[in-house]
Amino acid sequence: MSSDEHTETGTGWPQPAGPGRPSGPAGEPDPRPDAPDPDELSPLAPERSASPVEPPVQEPAVVEPDEGATVDLSRAAEAGVVAPAVSGGGGAPRRRVSSAGVMIAALLALLGFTLVVQFKSTSTDPTVAATRQEDLVRILYDLNSREVRLRQDIATLEESQRQLRSGQQGRQAALEEATRRADELGILAGTLPATGPGLSVRFGAGEKPISASRVLDAVQELRGAGAEAMQISGGDRATVRIIASTFFLDGEGGSLVVDGRRLTGPFTITVIGDPATMRTALNIPGGVVASVTGDGGKLIVEDREAAEVSALHAPIKLEHARPVS
Repeated sequence: MSSDEHTETGTGWPQPAGPGRPSGPAGEPDPRPDAPDPDELSPLAPERSASPVEPPVQEPAVVEPDEGATVDLSRAAEAGVVAPAVSGGGGAPRRRVSSAGVMIAALLALLGFTLVVQFKSTSTDPTVAATRQEDLVRILYDLNSREVRLRQDIATLEESQRQLRSGQQGRQAALEEATRRADELGILAGTLPATGPGLSVRFGAGEKPISASRVLDAVQELRGAGAEAMQISGGDRATVRIIASTFFLDGEGGSLVVDGRRLTGPFTITVIGDPATMRTALNIPGGVVASVTGDGGKLIVEDREAAEVSALHAPIKLEHARPVS
């Protein structure tokens, strides 16, 4: 190739073979109908397309792990792959709490709270805490003794019922049972005398006279301890039978009025019942002995192997009450 050819191309290299652009005056458009736009051929012109093309959106693929395979979580996260949760030895699967489980837990919590409150209220009882151990033992002994007496009464009544239903001995047993019941009711009503083991309770006045309320407290304590018959006597040897309707009033000069009859001190109550049980009832903390001693007086309690209650009370005529037929 000659130097003239190099000069004509201006590049120092021969112009490639092919269809060339027709020559014409500078600045005039190419006269060919399918000629491209000169602006498009410029390397500085931005590329334009007929319609914008959006890149396709790829959904994250779910990879099913094979058993024993090792998954690189960092690479899976960079690639946009969502790995399913796999339960294994590294962490326990989450469990949903049902409504039944919540209800059971609430009920157990409420039960525990109730037990704690009850235990605290029982352990902080001031009455039990202030009672000495000896007094608690005596009260327990009294309750056991009362239980034994009640069981004996039940056994006696069951035997009476069996005899009444036996047939041939029914009539005689019924007569004996009626007699026994009449005697018991006569003793309780104060119309019959009675004798048996019991106590003698004597009130000694101190700076203050013995009031009717103190005597009434002693009578109620003895009844609660199982007293079956009682009478009260004064210094003038006047005696009054104590029954359910007996009342006590304060009289003049330290005397007492019992069922309308005046008694002077010192006063003595003779009672039939279990001596040990009745003695314990009188000596409980804050009881009759403590009250009389606090007033400056004395309460002398003595056992009687055969206490005798001989004072009688006139039968009460009932005006309104009638037995149920």
